[in-house]
Amino acid sequence: MGTLLAVFFMLQQNIVKAPTIALIFITFLSGYLYTKFQMNRRLLWKIIAFNVLCGLISAVLIIHNHNIERLFRWAVIVLLGLLYNSFFLDRFIRKIPLLKVFYVGLTWALINSWLILPEFDAAVFTISLLFVTALVLPFDIRDMKVDHVVTFPRLIGVQNTRYLAYVLIFFSLMISAFHLQTVYAAALFITAVFTFILIYFAENSNHDSYFSVLVESCSGLPLAVLLLIQ
Repeated sequence: MGTLLAVFFMLQQNIVKAPTIALIFITFLSGYLYTKFQMNRRLLWKIIAFNVLCGLISAVLIIHNHNIERLFRWAVIVLLGLLYNSFFLDRFIRKIPLLKVFYVGLTWALINSWLILPEFDAAVFTISLLFVTALVLPFDIRDMKVDHVVTFPRLIGVQNTRYLAYVLIFFSLMISAFHLQTVYAAALFITAVFTFILIYFAENSNHDSYFSVLVESCSGLPLAVLLLIQ
């Protein structure tokens, strides 16, 4: 889903390239596997070996198709991913109260506005940061009874967390209306309608698939809507 969101912004900038899409997918995949299975001692070294291979492939893709600066940008984002959740750190980002949702939004926003573009795009960065942060909040609602750190649902309640997500998406739409082409802003608006509905019905008692399938799919929905419109 993160890759599809990046492709959406690549289309908006008219810079769609297969090697870049492959780079983004590999980066998301390796990051997810590491975060998900790093505490599994039986799989850990297999995951590390796989991620080293992914890193080498990514470096080759960047050097062959881009430049050293793009390699530096990619390395910074990978480092941010390691800092987000690594077993060898005494206190990683996921344990810092309230920071997790913004940190995830920051990482995805850097991919969409910095890694894949020739120059940093502040509008794309802000749109991505607000939109992705809003999508992470329902996951905090899902995990509020098992989280061992202060999250927005535990601090301000489920309903106020929904309101916060609505506000973030609203401002994301406002910025897109002024800075994106009409068809791209429209795709985000239609996506927001579905996202609002999913956030409205987000409850801790919902089945995990509600979040991991439906809410997660909102990241790929802008591209799907864009292709349908066009």
